[in-house]
Amino acid sequence: MNAPRKRPEELRSHQWYGTDGLRSFSHRARTRQLGYLPEEHLGKPVVAILNTWSDINPCHVHLRDRAQAVKRGVWQAGGFPLEFPVATLSETFQKPTPMLYRNLLAMETEELLRSYPVDGAVLMGGCDKSTPALLMGAASVDLPTVFVPAGPMLPGHWRGEVLGSGTDMWKYWDDKRAGLIGDCEMAELESGLARSPGHCMTMGTASTLTAAAEALGVTVPGASSIPAVDSGHDRMAARSGMRIVEQVHKGRRLSALLTREAFEDAVTTVLGLGGSTNAVIHLIAMAGRAGVRLTLDDFDRIARTVPVLADVRPGGQRYLMEDFHFAGGLPGFLSRITDLLHLDRPTVSYDTLREQLTGAQVHNDDVIRTRDNPVASEGGVAVLRGNLCPDGAVIKHIAAEPRLLRHTGPAVVFDDYRTMQRTINDPSLGITADSVLVLRNAGPKGGPGMPEYGMLPIPDHLLKQGVRDMVRISDARMSGTSYGACVLHVAPESYIGGPLALVRTGDLITLDVHARSLHLHVDDAELDRRRAAWTAPPARYERGYGALYNEQITQADTGCDFAFLARPGTVPDPYAG
Repeated sequence: MNAPRKRPEELRSHQWYGTDGLRSFSHRARTRQLGYLPEEHLGKPVVAILNTWSDINPCHVHLRDRAQAVKRGVWQAGGFPLEFPVATLSETFQKPTPMLYRNLLAMETEELLRSYPVDGAVLMGGCDKSTPALLMGAASVDLPTVFVPAGPMLPGHWRGEVLGSGTDMWKYWDDKRAGLIGDCEMAELESGLARSPGHCMTMGTASTLTAAAEALGVTVPGASSIPAVDSGHDRMAARSGMRIVEQVHKGRRLSALLTREAFEDAVTTVLGLGGSTNAVIHLIAMAGRAGVRLTLDDFDRIARTVPVLADVRPGGQRYLMEDFHFAGGLPGFLSRITDLLHLDRPTVSYDTLREQLTGAQVHNDDVIRTRDNPVASEGGVAVLRGNLCPDGAVIKHIAAEPRLLRHTGPAVVFDDYRTMQRTINDPSLGITADSVLVLRNAGPKGGPGMPEYGMLPIPDHLLKQGVRDMVRISDARMSGTSYGACVLHVAPESYIGGPLALVRTGDLITLDVHARSLHLHVDDAELDRRRAAWTAPPARYERGYGALYNEQITQADTGCDFAFLARPGTVPDPYAG
């Protein structure tokens, strides 16, 4: 270890353990009660390991074991590890959406790290909302921090086909609705789609955000793409445990890593990977906690400068995260866009990103393309503006059929997701391939929690005709594993009276991705009349966490953080004496 070691009295944990008062005596006595010897922890960096493991989170079901590897690394480096269970946000099971609870985990992370005798933190997560939640909370405390990604699951297999979780779920569900496959095939797919611990192995939200964490410099190099069940994942966890002790001794707080330059590089990375639209909301929120103002305009500006080089589904056509990992992983990918990065900023492993990328290589040009052979010439997400989304909306245009990127059609409006599910196949709606499906009341407040409803289903009769994509517009989000011409995150949302609340079935809407425009063909006077007739719906919650959420949640364009958490201000360390 190159950094000088901190003296015991310089450690934050010293105020709990090292003074002569009654409280320190009590803390030491209770630590003996836990079975620890004085020489195991006194004067050593105390490392909190925040573990999002649970029995019902398949993305994190292996993290109980990985925590032992982190502890091994902490011990080897001369630290003292303590594991803390924190909320698990299971994308698969938690309803109405884990997005409702992202800020709850962020609060838990912040208050736990602040209130206990810890000098640094290792954060363990990977399922979609857990990565931003953990980093948002940790950024608000600003201790030395290392992130351990959960890692992607193994590729799925079915009848000779390699399956991508999520992405192929959508595909084959549509095939079933179109009558192309039956119950026997679906039963086989249930057992072949997701076959190991780990998060989705497509470039969905989980892989996108763990890649963003690596690009920010808060993981050890290459960590984000290691398959969850690979022995390299154990080694990465142990290395992370060693690294956090070094960070404590260096005094390198998280704020030294989460700079404006780091967030710009994370945006560049997400766009160059063809990553999930959800990263837009989460990176804006994460940056806000770090005191960095990141906006939709930053995403659109950077998107015009970075090509998509990762041929990983669903933005790409062929490969999955294991292929990406063995093709060189994120270090290999970043080595091909160094001219677009800020190379002189620090990471948890090196004094500069430039050093970290020294020697990085790409081993398969089909998976990680060269600059002269990109998957797409511009970043995979476009930001739209117009009278339907004055505060912005987003579309993952590389995952849409090109014919729909400039499209005008009549709206078919659904007031909520349940109504849409019940009526989407009603012939009386007159839905054609040219229709524009509009879903409202699915945003941050209206959802509630902004669920992943944005990939509205195509009616059965159109699927049977071979239609696989339509323009769909909502104030909801969409799974990062999804695809299609889906306009998302319309802001302000309809539930609070945004323009989406004023659309009526039959209104013409024009989507023009090239012009970055989304326009409702209704004149201002008519919109004013409709707005005057609009009445606000009742609050979704009358009490509890949901009521707090409803009072404090911000809109999609500003990251959906809680206003009282996003605002600037200091919080003192507790007095431990």
